[in-house]
Amino acid sequence: MRGRDPREPHRASTPLELLFDLCFVVAVARAGAALEAQVEAGHTGLGVVGYLAAFFAIWWAWMNFTWFASAFDTDDVPYRLTVLVQIGGSLVLAAGIRDLVVDADSTVATWGYVVMRVAMVVQWLRAARSDPAHRGTAARYAAGVLAVQVGWLVRLSLPHDWWLWTFGVLVVVELAVPAWAERRIRTTYHPRHVSERYGLFTVIVLGEAVTAAAGAVESAVDQDGHRAELTVVAVSGLVVLFAIWWLYFDQPETRRLGSLRTALAWGYGHYAVFSSIAAVGAGLALSVAALSGSGGEEHHLSATTAHAVLTVPVAVFLLAKLALHEHDPAASGSA
Repeated sequence: MRGRDPREPHRASTPLELLFDLCFVVAVARAGAALEAQVEAGHTGLGVVGYLAAFFAIWWAWMNFTWFASAFDTDDVPYRLTVLVQIGGSLVLAAGIRDLVVDADSTVATWGYVVMRVAMVVQWLRAARSDPAHRGTAARYAAGVLAVQVGWLVRLSLPHDWWLWTFGVLVVVELAVPAWAERRIRTTYHPRHVSERYGLFTVIVLGEAVTAAAGAVESAVDQDGHRAELTVVAVSGLVVLFAIWWLYFDQPETRRLGSLRTALAWGYGHYAVFSSIAAVGAGLALSVAALSGSGGEEHHLSATTAHAVLTVPVAVFLLAKLALHEHDPAASGSA
């Protein structure tokens, strides 16, 4: 497992990477559905906090695998089996997302996340053993990731009132590991490959938004009411999703991956990009529910809240894209 050539021609996503993405679709869909359920129940603030926490686990595990695979993917039997463990962890994480978002119970989600991350430690240890040139970097990754996973498990035994601030502390430590590990010798990630992988995940979260919106419209149409208004919402939602796709893919991304500083800013900034796009689907579904009254009397959904869950994520996406553009070396003149 030696570092691959970052200038390797025709580097494309592998079938295993595509399968990995497909399994993460389940977690993305559950996060959006849990957010929708919380807003319908009148717990918008708690729902948003839980959704952002759940999406961090999804995004961070996916992102770490993506960058590692870009640098060290060997596609041999040990590598494939380790990825299988990571996929299993992603499904456990998905199973625990509703408890995390709705009840602030992170037990199942944490164990699924830790399974994925410990498998990532195994990958880094193998890279450290196989690639002398990057041994120090890989060893620091392995040590840093493992230490944080111990922190996540210890956190499960702490008082529930400490839930939010302990989560925030561990998130900061997780985000610091790559900058610490890569401070001397960088891994040989492939800029075009990484850019393609991010583009594919963008399409995945867009697809989940389309699915959520289509299901909501179908459910509302079955009630034989508000068809004209629902048509407006459906068409408008399609235009919004198409515009998001257009804006995201309008400019090449590889030039933003030239230095460690710009690569970290670009990679970390995609948390806002991915989470906002996925939330658009929940917003569209809630807009349909508010219009058709499909939530029922036990729900507390106002049209203003429903539309805000759609428009705020769109605004976050636009601001995130603007911020990422500000880190564009071609735009700023930096190397």
